[in-house]
Amino acid sequence: MPYVERSMVVRGAVDEVYELAKDFPAYAGHMPDVRSVTVKERGEGYTVTAWDVAVMGRAFRWTERDEFDDAARVIRYRQLSGDLAEFKGEWRFEDTDDGVRVVLSVEFELGIPMLAALLNPVLIKAVESNADQLLQALGRRVAGQAGQAERSGEGSASPAEPV
Repeated sequence: MPYVERSMVVRGAVDEVYELAKDFPAYAGHMPDVRSVTVKERGEGYTVTAWDVAVMGRAFRWTERDEFDDAARVIRYRQLSGDLAEFKGEWRFEDTDDGVRVVLSVEFELGIPMLAALLNPVLIKAVESNADQLLQALGRRVAGQAGQAERSGEGSASPAEPV
């Protein structure tokens, strides 16, 4: 099964970055390829979200369960239904001297074994690009929050932008 892992350091407080990352519907307003994310169910420590995303000009839709481990600052997700045979991964948030290292991992299976050798390399590149866009969107959202705090006089928030 193909595996992609991407990371980025975001300037900001780890708890703030983690909380912003958990707001999946907000990504639709910050990423052109994410058409919509809808929360279908919300419970103690989890959400069920429906995603509609464009990848290489093709619509991909799925519903996933997102599990939040607030103590470890980890978000695990797995597809419940959708266009891929399998789709799962996690977000990890690590406090560093330079900011918060956000690691996004994705495992996926197209579900067409005869075409896997041909399509997987192309899909890996597309998933890498999408993961980078998610991380960059998170960085922009953190930077926007820091800017709002500074404008409203809520303290001297450090710049929260990708490093």
